[in-house]
Amino acid sequence: MALASRLVKPETQGLVHLTVLRRERIAPHWMRVTLGGGEIDAFRPMGFDQWFRIFLPLGGDEGLDRLPAKANKLFGYLKYLRIPDGVRPVMRNYSVRAFRPATAESDAELDVDFVLHGSAEDGTAGPASRWAETCASGESVVLIDEGLAFNPERGTDRVVLVADETGLPAVAAVCASLPSHTSGLAIVEVPSAEDALEFEHPAGITVRWIVRDPDVKPGALALQALREASLPDDPFHAYIVGEQALPTEARRHLVAERGVSKDLVSFCGYWRVGAASPTPKSQATAEARA
Repeated sequence: MALASRLVKPETQGLVHLTVLRRERIAPHWMRVTLGGGEIDAFRPMGFDQWFRIFLPLGGDEGLDRLPAKANKLFGYLKYLRIPDGVRPVMRNYSVRAFRPATAESDAELDVDFVLHGSAEDGTAGPASRWAETCASGESVVLIDEGLAFNPERGTDRVVLVADETGLPAVAAVCASLPSHTSGLAIVEVPSAEDALEFEHPAGITVRWIVRDPDVKPGALALQALREASLPDDPFHAYIVGEQALPTEARRHLVAERGVSKDLVSFCGYWRVGAASPTPKSQATAEARA
């Protein structure tokens, strides 16, 4: 993640070992993986757009066992990079789509929605997409909680939420955490109509879905829609996530052209067109050979 503002850190950031409970294809470009077991009781749900670093065992469980305690910090990350290629887990950032606490009838569960790029079958998928498509019940993963990027002033009850598909889980989780009387606008851009996953939200929030043509840069249509939108009365809190240009340009628009205070905008660049996240050489080689 990059371009984040006023992060809210969790109480603890230790390694949390979990297992895959199940996976479900919920749309053409979406796979939902449900995690639990292991150390799920150590995970502290914060609601809103809580995000975490997840370590995927593409080289087997040995790599997970060798993860340093602070793999998300500089020195811990350097130790993580010293895990041999082919054993080192792949690290990616994801949002908590939903957390269900334990009850008398069931254990706690955590849902993670993966955007699928390419296909595991034909070898065009990246490592996280391939894992989400092929993971099996009982597989291990490790999480490090990173807290929240959505951080409005206390008492804020008007919002503007803007995202491409990578930000949809976060927007949905934010809406699930907002007070029922909240009003505002949510603009969500997706690659197909089938990928417009409906989510619960306060009745006063209008959700505007935008379907992107294949040749259009992700985030461009969401940005255009924001520029043309009628926004709620001041004050409102804006939350913008997705391809890096979207939060950058949307924040600039809101501040420079709409007069919104910088302090009322939470934003985060999740990814950048043409810039893949680091992948172990062994995994990159496997993808090239697939």
